[in-house]
Amino acid sequence: MKYYIATDHAGIDFKSFIASLLESKGYEVVDLGPFTTDRVDYPDYAKKLCHDVLADEGSKGILICGTGIGMSLAANKVKGIRAALCHDAYTASMARAHNDANVLVMGARVLGLGTAESVLDAWLAGTFEGGRHADRIAKLES
Repeated sequence: MKYYIATDHAGIDFKSFIASLLESKGYEVVDLGPFTTDRVDYPDYAKKLCHDVLADEGSKGILICGTGIGMSLAANKVKGIRAALCHDAYTASMARAHNDANVLVMGARVLGLGTAESVLDAWLAGTFEGGRHADRIAKLES
């Protein structure tokens, strides 16, 4: 499984932590930047990641900004993306089970690294339940 990851300037260290966790679990990680703490605009990174995820069938994405709100808003503007801003393992699990989220969004300024790890683990372990949820997902695409 391939994971694309991107942040804005607020999440550089957080992004490195998450990328390292993914790699330690044997996943391929494509880091789309940025690579310094110089100010950048989060919509640019969200858009790039979302288009890469959609172009690479079976891949998923992880976006990070200060709160996760900006990245979530930007990502969900891209048709075919279901980005879920998660603050705990339960919301991450439900994002996969009920919403088939293909992009996980986290806030570097609101989550500790331990919580971020549990969010990531729950999201990675989650599977889409389909059924009534598939009908709802279809409505998002129309």
